[in-house]
Amino acid sequence: SLEAVAADRARAGIRALSALVPRSARIEEADGRVREIAAADLVPGQRMLVRPGDRIPADGTIFEGVSGIDESPVTGESLPVTRGPGDTVRAGSIATEAALRVEVTRAGEDSTIARIVRLVEEAEAARAPTERFIDRFSRYYMPVIVGLAVLVAVVPPLAFGQDWGTFIYRALALLLIGCPCALVISVPATIASALSSGARRGLLIKGGAVIETLAKVQNIAFDKTGTLTEGRPQVTGIVPLEGRAADEVLRLAGAVETGSSHPLARAILAAAEARGLDLPQARGARSLPGRGAEAEVAGAAIWVGAPAHAPEGIGEGQEMVAAVAEIEERGGSAVLVVAEGRALGVIGLADAPRADAAEAVAELAGMGLRAVMLTGDNPRAARAIAEPLGLEPRAELLPEDKLAAIAEMADRGGVAMIGDGINDAPALKRAGVGIAMGAGSDVALETADAALLRNRVTDAPAMIRLSRAAMHTIHQNVALALGLKALFLVTSVTGLTGLWMAVLADTGATVLVTANALRLLAFDPRRAARD
Repeated sequence: SLEAVAADRARAGIRALSALVPRSARIEEADGRVREIAAADLVPGQRMLVRPGDRIPADGTIFEGVSGIDESPVTGESLPVTRGPGDTVRAGSIATEAALRVEVTRAGEDSTIARIVRLVEEAEAARAPTERFIDRFSRYYMPVIVGLAVLVAVVPPLAFGQDWGTFIYRALALLLIGCPCALVISVPATIASALSSGARRGLLIKGGAVIETLAKVQNIAFDKTGTLTEGRPQVTGIVPLEGRAADEVLRLAGAVETGSSHPLARAILAAAEARGLDLPQARGARSLPGRGAEAEVAGAAIWVGAPAHAPEGIGEGQEMVAAVAEIEERGGSAVLVVAEGRALGVIGLADAPRADAAEAVAELAGMGLRAVMLTGDNPRAARAIAEPLGLEPRAELLPEDKLAAIAEMADRGGVAMIGDGINDAPALKRAGVGIAMGAGSDVALETADAALLRNRVTDAPAMIRLSRAAMHTIHQNVALALGLKALFLVTSVTGLTGLWMAVLADTGATVLVTANALRLLAFDPRRAARD
């Protein structure tokens, strides 16, 4: 059927992703020998040898070698990116320049590509509200058409003595033209095409319901760290207090932050490693969402976090206040280190906006959307990032404050929240559509309603543009299907068109809506912004 053809064409790009993962892999044994095994048999911990020009058989982490990596099969990014020891690589990517030794982190069936394929298939089963309405409409529509055909066949001959053959013929034509095939296929074919088109360009959308909601949002909320910024802050300075040494302040902060995945924590740990500091062991470490972290180090209770959330009684010292103000005036973030109720020092960190953040905000404004930035950072650092981008900043927000802000925006036309998918999980869930930044991370793929796999802010307006194009196509298809049927229902009953015209009209309407839906496979929402 044409519906099967449309669905098959829409899924072709997704099946092509699976085909890009090689069937075999070269693994290195403990004695240094290399042997070839089926890629499906790879398990985490094994070490693969990837030669120049080879596709990577499974997700992994590079432990030796530096090479350009072509990630276009996964993220849609056309230019190779350089990866080296410690960097993650994904199945289906190509090592373009040099040999790599890669440690497997996920088995074949759990690779990024495999999960994208599964999620898109599940998304196609998540029906949009418009699709559910069309199905309900069809359940009532078809009995009405059958009843009308019966009336056309029997009323004129019985009531007015007309020819039975003529009106039975007209009733059959009416039944044919009244068949809801084109109407029923118009929505699922369009949704499948949009999902496939997005996935091939690094825009993962989980179903027709998300497309429909995303096309209607009027507000966009951005997280700051890791979304509008690179998410790789660096320690820019340490101001020790009370005669402490800078290295001591950094050691204690690093001990508390050991094991944390927060970008600021990773920056502190990286600075401690760069200075060659040995971190003491921390006990009872725990994260305080939106406030900081605390642990016991060498028998002392250590707290690390934003000055605004420091323990009661901390924060009046002039030296500390001046240090914090200087860091924040430069657009940085200040982290306070407190031991047993005494401030030991202030660590300054800074992060740079993503290169495409300003362009993305400008595109959203051109689409009539209102964008704000939600962050737990201090107001000065928030303004330093938001104002050059043309965003309204809302600072010093705890997780519950972000939820309240999302709820307020939802009452003013719907809201999409864009975050890193980890620290912003509650806000992502509360928003009409939660969009996670992340090139295939577990959280990005599993928790949010959509994901920007290429980690580009400009992909957010592209995703909205794709959703709007999909809904516009659906409206076109529904209008086309109903318009043709209404026209030929009248002409069939009055005898202006016969059975063959009814057949052609019904088939033609189905072909037209299918072809219109498949146009989305070639639609590039990023290019549409430039046209």
